[in-house]
Amino acid sequence: MHPVRSAFQAGRGYLAACTLGLPAAATRDAVRADLERWSAGQATAPDYSAALERARGHAATLLGTTAERIATGSQVSVFTGIAAASAPAGAEVLCVDGDFSSVVAPFLARGDLRVRHVPLDALADAISERTWLVSCSLVQSATGEVARMAEISAAARANGALLLVDTTQATGWMPTTGIDADLVVCHAYKWLGAPRGAAFAAFSDRAIAEFASHTTAGWYSGGDPWASCYGPELYLADGARRFEVSPAWNAWAGAEAALGFAASLDLAGVRDFDLSLANAFRAAIGLEASDSAIVSWPDETGCDLGALTAAGIIASGRAGRARVAFHLWNDEEDVELAARALRGAAVSAR
Repeated sequence: MHPVRSAFQAGRGYLAACTLGLPAAATRDAVRADLERWSAGQATAPDYSAALERARGHAATLLGTTAERIATGSQVSVFTGIAAASAPAGAEVLCVDGDFSSVVAPFLARGDLRVRHVPLDALADAISERTWLVSCSLVQSATGEVARMAEISAAARANGALLLVDTTQATGWMPTTGIDADLVVCHAYKWLGAPRGAAFAAFSDRAIAEFASHTTAGWYSGGDPWASCYGPELYLADGARRFEVSPAWNAWAGAEAALGFAASLDLAGVRDFDLSLANAFRAAIGLEASDSAIVSWPDETGCDLGALTAAGIIASGRAGRARVAFHLWNDEEDVELAARALRGAAVSAR
């Protein structure tokens, strides 16, 4: 059992951090307190802004950068859309075959870009001088496969390509502080256990200089949002904040606590703990060990997912595969519960 297990109210049989995480007690209490303040007419915009700034600092810690390079938002696809809107017509964008739509669809929607899809293990070798941008998830949503990010970053740099990396399925269970990329995007509602509607991104100097800010320009994209509420002038921050959208206040009240909790953890230790459970489960059902906290296997008929659900296990199915994930609230008993459910399903099938 992980030392912070007591911070979570639920968790037994909950193997769905990769779908919808659980809030720690601090996050739950922050959301409740916000609701009470709002209901009592005591919530203020400056207080929400202060919470957002504290959350920005936690996000910077989680991504290994500074607060000035962090932009906050509500969805990963919006940040990806900024990159897509900045691409020259006809530019080559290299994506992973089967990657999550939020890091693929904005480029396809342009209609005038050359979007190529390759297997994850072939991504680094597929980058060439023709590639304008590479877009990929650090951890694949459907399969749990972890990208060889050092190789991908090196290939992108060698060929002058921009690099976009989505860490939504990584940040929270593994360290994500050493990624050499131009845009690192993350939604906080999965492994970080924040309310949905809180996302953040880290921008490189090149991205800040080259990416189009008109797609998100608004009152919150100024250096001082409270001084950029009205026209006729355009107010844009000098750094990453120029790409911000107006925050969903209530989501960030919880996200501040969630990101702070995650930033306080030894994420290398969290990775080791999560992997120990995931690999114990793999061994129990006859799969090879892996470097991912997500365990995914073919389940075209949905029988395995059905067996897990019938046993009270919260799991998920994606792209014709069953999918479970192990995190801080789980322990060896969860491994055995899930494995027993699948063994029972196999016996029934015979």
